[in-house]
Amino acid sequence: MTRATKTLADLKLGESATIDHLTNEPVSLKLMEMGCIPGVEIQYTGSAPFGDPIKIMVDNEYILSLRKAEAKNIWLKED
Repeated sequence: MTRATKTLADLKLGESATIDHLTNEPVSLKLMEMGCIPGVEIQYTGSAPFGDPIKIMVDNEYILSLRKAEAKNIWLKED
């Protein structure tokens, strides 16, 4: 089993990945309520002019806007 070494905050525009796990329990609960759960595919689709917040497509269903600080709690599976 490989250890996740990349977070959502590390993705580049247009890149997709699958959520491996979340950290920071209070933030994780909020993220899971918004559909960011392990096994879900996400794609980085854009950001505000200064790079924060970022915009992601969750499970090819809807767009979600997150602050970079929140994105750092979403760890991604290595391909």
